[in-house]
Amino acid sequence: MGTEPTHGISFRDAVRVWIRIALLSFGGPAGQIAVMHRILVDEKKWIGEERFLHALNFCMLLPGPEAQQLAIYIGWLLHRVKGGLVAGALFVLPGAVAIMALSWVYVLFGRAAPIAALFFGLKAAVVAIVFQAVVRIGSRALGNATQWMVAILAFLALFFLHIPFPVVILTAGAIGGIAARAGVKAFGGSGHGPARSGGVRDEDSALGVEIPDHARAGFKSTVVASVTLVLAWALPLVLIVLFAPPDSAFAPIGLFFSKMAMLTFGGAYAVLSWVGQSAVEHYHWLTPAEMLDGLGLAESTPGPLIMVTQYVGFLAAYRHPGGLSPLLAGTLGGLLTTWVTFVPCFLWIFAGAPLVERLRTNRALSAALSAITAAVVGVILNLALWFALHYWFGTVGERRWGGIALPVIDPGAINGFAMLLSIAALVAIFRFRLGTFAILGLCAVAGLARILVA
Repeated sequence: MGTEPTHGISFRDAVRVWIRIALLSFGGPAGQIAVMHRILVDEKKWIGEERFLHALNFCMLLPGPEAQQLAIYIGWLLHRVKGGLVAGALFVLPGAVAIMALSWVYVLFGRAAPIAALFFGLKAAVVAIVFQAVVRIGSRALGNATQWMVAILAFLALFFLHIPFPVVILTAGAIGGIAARAGVKAFGGSGHGPARSGGVRDEDSALGVEIPDHARAGFKSTVVASVTLVLAWALPLVLIVLFAPPDSAFAPIGLFFSKMAMLTFGGAYAVLSWVGQSAVEHYHWLTPAEMLDGLGLAESTPGPLIMVTQYVGFLAAYRHPGGLSPLLAGTLGGLLTTWVTFVPCFLWIFAGAPLVERLRTNRALSAALSAITAAVVGVILNLALWFALHYWFGTVGERRWGGIALPVIDPGAINGFAMLLSIAALVAIFRFRLGTFAILGLCAVAGLARILVA
């Protein structure tokens, strides 16, 4: 069983706190990380400022949703593997239930005029929220000219050159690590996180400064948990690939989202750049407008923003059911997507956290994170422009000039109301500091009002 934790925090109290965090985790990864920081660092004082940021820095280097992985990491620090499993599962559960219910509503009633108008308004909010993410993360991540250059090059590589997303992120991380080893100070810090100076010191927290004894003693249980998670992740995927009807979407869903779970670095907004374009342009599972609808659903529900992948998997299987009832196929497709997306998150933490606890002062790791975070600014800008152009102009073409892909739009196809509503949402966010819920609600009301006056 290993050594019992000595911090005095009972597992029952931790479960109650993780439920509370899960129910309050709105507003995308930045909002979710801020909620955890407020409750775990400021209020409960279970973990100190530096240790919280170190855990976040490691999670930013991993593929998948950094907010959920941060919950798993801290849950593991507090109560070993069982703590990580409970923290991560509870973090996902409310959003998974909500997105599944809303996916049913979407396919059953999404074409009704009021529902369509509601989603039209939500798209403007999503465009504004993603642009806000560019500014918010950029203000923290881009502290010098070198970091700005990394962000600009990442944007150009994705938007105009269509270089694969994982290549961009991994290259940025390599640049940061090599720069640190060469003595270059351009990537000296991570630049990420909700924390501020003057927070709870590590030595004043329940965990303290040293590596917890139970974390040191948990090697065997960590190995067993990691092997179990690999099998749990791989076995359903192998069975689906072997036995799913060839005309269904189950095998492509399982393979694509498993690949995404291994390769999508840089947080939820960065991941969505790849998922959105692949699901729309390569697999044709849904349209750009439907992808924006899904982001609106994910922004308005608790849990990781990447939970929108469940909606994508639902629609993919709903439209390619392979002989099953479309609603049953959609439900299974959504559940399969959620499984292969989130199970690896537990694996990365349980396999890597013991090592990372011993690397809290590693400068190369911090520099690699700083470079990746700078590149993510360019990635999110690519996502914001991609969504905005499809929302404002409908169809966006492409013209090749050598190896450069230039977007082609029809000025006559512009939707003036969509552009005005997006601008209004941006003003409300940046000028009046309205929150995510207020923006989503006001834009949804504006969309409904449009059909009443039309």
